[in-house]
Amino acid sequence: MQFNTLWTGREYYSLENCLVEITSSGVDIHSVIVGKYESRIYRVDYHIKTNPDWETQYVQITSRHSNREQYLRLHSDGAGNWIADGKRISQFDGCIDVDIAVTPFTNTLPINRLRLNTNETKHIRVIYFDLLQQQVRPAEQVYKRISDWQYHYENVPNDFEADITVDENGLVVDYPSLFTRTEIIQSSYYCNVEQDF
Repeated sequence: MQFNTLWTGREYYSLENCLVEITSSGVDIHSVIVGKYESRIYRVDYHIKTNPDWETQYVQITSRHSNREQYLRLHSDGAGNWIADGKRISQFDGCIDVDIAVTPFTNTLPINRLRLNTNETKHIRVIYFDLLQQQVRPAEQVYKRISDWQYHYENVPNDFEADITVDENGLVVDYPSLFTRTEIIQSSYYCNVEQDF
């Protein structure tokens, strides 16, 4: 199953095209974001892989803004143990999910992984990528399911919270003041066509 999604960023003045492919072996996500924030034009390409339980095992990010390029690649065992360039990154111990600030997609990772019941709350630890500030750090977050399609989200260090609306697949439909979904196309397969000229 595949979902081809278009999100519009409100605060980040962005457009994102995200392709999510779900198979029996896990989830593969490829996305491109372009936008403007605080008079800076930026582009972010990210690739995330999870296992079938939505536990993140790989993240690769390339971002360009203010004439600078940042490249990040991390591997995980899905249990919160992370490696970069062959070395374990102990500061990210216990971080099962990743959160990329300029996309609503990464909220889907804990939403689908946790499978919360209504009124159930979970505190989690994530790797937080603030690409526009060129910062990567662990962060504490809280998710509470408040209805079938809504989750109350809190980013503890920043004292930020919002009620996020998702669809039946856990993909964000509306993230107040930050993102809204413009379009989604669902298909059972993806056709890759190569042509020589």
